[in-house]
Amino acid sequence: MKGIIGRKVGMTQIFDANGNVIPVTVIEAGPCFVTEIRTADKHGYIAIQLGFGETKAARLTRGQLGHLKRNNLPALRHLREFRVKNGELDVQEGQEIKANVFDVNERVDVIGITKGRGFAGTIKRHGFHRQPKTHGQSDRERAPGSVGSTTNPGRTYPGQRMAGHMGSDRVTAQNLQVALVDADKNLIAVRGSIPGANGGIVMIKPARPRRR
Repeated sequence: MKGIIGRKVGMTQIFDANGNVIPVTVIEAGPCFVTEIRTADKHGYIAIQLGFGETKAARLTRGQLGHLKRNNLPALRHLREFRVKNGELDVQEGQEIKANVFDVNERVDVIGITKGRGFAGTIKRHGFHRQPKTHGQSDRERAPGSVGSTTNPGRTYPGQRMAGHMGSDRVTAQNLQVALVDADKNLIAVRGSIPGANGGIVMIKPARPRRR
């Protein structure tokens, strides 16, 4: 099973052997601990639950602490599950997972929560064009314009792009290349950008096969 939980540190750049600049995102990956193994007989599916981010025991509930004490694990703040499809479980409960679970040049998918933008209008949220600034307009410059259909059926269709809540969505950045792995410092650098703000929690998984 390959997978790890990390915290986004930020973007920087590194240089390859030929002196080319590579923009990368640095992730503090692990150390994680296997807190529980989900089995098909007991839970109905196969998955591995990892814990990340040691914290004070007072910040967790007694139920959370009891769940971790089953394997004598420290107080871990973030728990995530990684599904296993082939049924091969090569880890044990209580085992430590480090950044060297991935190799350089390996392709991964990074899952994170995008930055929250609050209530946004249609121009910012969907890329609408503005209305004309002249010909008598007073407050319609950034208005969305007509949203309903004509006389028949005379209503707004479901899914119409309008103003509303923007951001704070679970997004997967697919097929990113691992540019650097430092197991001693628990760092993984992936080429390109990943969703979320600096300090956000992300999940790193092997890249899913791409359709041709």
